[in-house]
Amino acid sequence: MKYAKALLVAGSALSISAPVLAQDAVDGTFTGPRAEIIAGYDSSTAGSRIDDDASIDNDQSIEGVVYGGALGYDFNAGGVVLGVEGEYTGSTADVEFNDGDFEGFGLGNVETGRDLYVGARVGVLAQPDLLVYAKGGYTNAKYNIRSASGTRNLDQDIDTDGYRVGAGVEYAMTEQSFVKLEYRYSNYSNAEIDFQGDAPDTANFDIDTDRHQVVAGVGFRF
Repeated sequence: MKYAKALLVAGSALSISAPVLAQDAVDGTFTGPRAEIIAGYDSSTAGSRIDDDASIDNDQSIEGVVYGGALGYDFNAGGVVLGVEGEYTGSTADVEFNDGDFEGFGLGNVETGRDLYVGARVGVLAQPDLLVYAKGGYTNAKYNIRSASGTRNLDQDIDTDGYRVGAGVEYAMTEQSFVKLEYRYSNYSNAEIDFQGDAPDTANFDIDTDRHQVVAGVGFRF
């Protein structure tokens, strides 16, 4: 149900964006530099190695809205599109306490911080103005550690490293504008505690955190 709702939200965002950019569709070239803004559904969950199914009061996930922007460059190789991209996002997802329901997913009392992604994608033209693609790359996300009451952030955060894979569709509204809908899955397996100031960071340690996102995007080519 969570992912179905996310798809509805992302689809609504696309329907709102389309009239704003509406012009006669042209054959999409899907080539050259691009910039875009994205927003959608974000969920961080406990990985399979730290499931806490014995505790019925722990749903082992936090949900919120992911938002941000991306830059990329694509090359159309005769029906196959190759590209590279980088992304910076934030999220509203955080741990909540509802009638004793602690949404613990292995990282303690945290709120989701910034997320950096760099990777590549490959796609095929389902039609001249519609690209279907898959993507993958490296992601570095932070989870800001909060006080026990959850009322303020502390002077440290959990800095995580992992990989991301995903798939989506991109529709060329014009040669210079497009909309897209994308699902991506990330897994973070390595982390350290970052301290502010001169305090040294901790050594790396293993974690197991899954992340699911469904996002809609609006962008322009140059």
